[in-house]
Amino acid sequence: MNYDFQFGDVFAAWPLLLKGTWITLQLSSLAMLIGLGVAILCAWGKTAGPRPVRWLVNAYIEVIRNTPFLVQLFFFFFALPAIGLRWSAYTAALVAMVINLGAYATEIIRAGIEAIPKGQIEAGLALNLKRWEIFRFVILKPALKAIYPALTSQFILLMLSSAVVSVISADDLTSVAATLQSQTFRSFEIYIVVAAIYLGLSMAFSALFKLVYRHTLDYPDRR
Repeated sequence: MNYDFQFGDVFAAWPLLLKGTWITLQLSSLAMLIGLGVAILCAWGKTAGPRPVRWLVNAYIEVIRNTPFLVQLFFFFFALPAIGLRWSAYTAALVAMVINLGAYATEIIRAGIEAIPKGQIEAGLALNLKRWEIFRFVILKPALKAIYPALTSQFILLMLSSAVVSVISADDLTSVAATLQSQTFRSFEIYIVVAAIYLGLSMAFSALFKLVYRHTLDYPDRR
């Protein structure tokens, strides 16, 4: 195979690639933070909430986990405007990513919560801690430590899945790559560079998550 590699046009467009990478970082980071909050609330509702709340959380999880992310994205960007709810491609992508992550992370956090020994909760009650204090310090923090690897893997998977938002013209890295490909016709070179950027982002997030773990959750288990 005699292929003439020409990366000049790709590297010449580095401002566009940088912008697309920044949008991908923004979307992923915001979705991780907001989605984690949604997941914690839903996990609490599923494990300790009243029956109607548990039913709603279960319905939400089943709908999201059993439908493709692409269909969810189209629902938020194309279907909701039909009933008057209009928003930008960026906002629709962010909402879809938050809703998707929330459902998957809820089950991960729920498993961690249910793994906490009942004795620890009873000890918190014996110390006259308030319910929110028991949930935050006795249940949630040890649960997050136990499920941290699975949760961070889900975060990285979300970042990689964000490439799908290019189909609604959100200006992420994959969307920029498609634009450059149509202008330069250097598909091979463009997607080699884009794949390398995604790999770099995954490794950067992994390093960041390890740093967060060492500073917040790396304490000895004293069960």
